[in-house]
Amino acid sequence: MTHRTTTEPPLDRTVDRSAETRTRILDAALRVFASDGLAGARTEQIAVAAGVNKALLYYYFESKEKLYLAALESVATRVRDSSMAAMKREASPGERLLRTALNHFDRVLTQREFQSLMQQEMIRMHKGEEGALPVLVERVFEPLMKAFQNTVREGIESGELIEADWMQFQLVGLGANVFYFLSAPVLGLILHFDPFEREALRARRVALVEFLGKAIFEDRRHGAKLAAQVLADTPMPDASKFKRI
Repeated sequence: MTHRTTTEPPLDRTVDRSAETRTRILDAALRVFASDGLAGARTEQIAVAAGVNKALLYYYFESKEKLYLAALESVATRVRDSSMAAMKREASPGERLLRTALNHFDRVLTQREFQSLMQQEMIRMHKGEEGALPVLVERVFEPLMKAFQNTVREGIESGELIEADWMQFQLVGLGANVFYFLSAPVLGLILHFDPFEREALRARRVALVEFLGKAIFEDRRHGAKLAAQVLADTPMPDASKFKRI
């Protein structure tokens, strides 16, 4: 009969520590890659940020390129799951779209590393470089777009939403968020305010949902009521987590 020695850690504890170490490395890699890009990031820098020996990076991920892909896929999966949860909520199609738009605003606001990496990936694509976008499109963005399209069509068929091109719903509900954050520096200079100040963000967040409540519903009173409900039960994320990249 084999006995475990007192110095040998239990298997489940070893597995937990391994998963924790891997997560720390991914989180650190995400921050460094978002800041410096794939080419500029150094494995030594990632190891220090994760609080691990550099050799562990290669033990878990084999190369910097595989670590980059793993970090990007990790945060993209969280984005996909959060967005899917909003679209699969037990609610009318219109309410689900309001929650999806608000979820998107909060995600762009709090997942700045993901936004930075996506911008870098699009630049790589325009340069003709092989990147991670095809993988992300297949695993993240295509399923999200199909779910959004189905939700819009369901809402139109039920009579809750106005009859319009489904992609226009997406451009109005999600594209406006992207435009606000990308153009924030210019908006600040023109209008003489800080677009990332908490009150400005809160006002933009409210305006987004209230506008959609009036714009995409056949019954505006119904849409306004849903918009107020969505805003009331979805608190604004902690401002201390906001980070400019």
